[in-house]
Amino acid sequence: MDALKLISDSCLKSEVPAFEVGDTVKVHVRIKEGQKYRIQIFEGTVIAKRHGGISETFTVRRVAHGCGIERVFPVHSPVVDKVEVVRHGKVRRSKLYYLRDRVGKAAKVKQQIQ
Repeated sequence: MDALKLISDSCLKSEVPAFEVGDTVKVHVRIKEGQKYRIQIFEGTVIAKRHGGISETFTVRRVAHGCGIERVFPVHSPVVDKVEVVRHGKVRRSKLYYLRDRVGKAAKVKQQIQ
C-alpha cells in the first residue's frame, strides 16, 4: 500500500489550478495527431468538481451549435496543459447539473464581483 501511495504522490501535479464550480474556464488540452502534439482550448462553465487525490476531476459544460457538450477532465492528467479562469461565477450549489435543462439566458451563471 505504501508503494501505491508513493506512485500516486509522484504523479500529482505540484501546482493545481485555482478555480471553483460556476467559473468559466479555458482548458488547454494536449491532442496527439500523428506524431505531433497540438493544444486545443475547451471553454465552458465548471458544473462539478470531484475530489479524491489522484482521481480528482472537474466537469466543464459548453453549448456549441445548439448542442450541449460536457467533458470530464482529470486535474492531474498530463493531457490537461493548463486551466485559465475567464470569469468567476456566483453560485450557491456544489453541482450545477440543473444547467443541463436550461436554454439560452436561463443557463447563464451570474458573475461574482470581487
